Amino acid sequence: MCLGIPGRILDKYERNGLLYGRVDFGGIAKEICLAYVPEAKPGEYVIVHVGFAISRLDESEAMEQLALLREIDAAGEAAEEPQDMEKKA
Repeated sequence: MCLGIPGRILDKYERNGLLYGRVDFGGIAKEICLAYVPEAKPGEYVIVHVGFAISRLDESEAMEQLALLREIDAAGEAAEEPQDMEKKA
């Protein structure tokens, strides 16, 4: 199983013959290879896996996926809380 995270392209440039861009992941920007999605433009959303943008998606799909990731994170934190409290007792 792989995990692809949605991010918004901030800018796009070429380096060493490959397309790259700065992609924003909720306030954290990372350099991402855009070679697999050369048609993607700044402002658009892409799915990123291990440093490569592997597909484009529209903003509503990106927001839906980000909301699901937040729910998963919150569920994980809630599941960890009782264990943490037992360790402190």
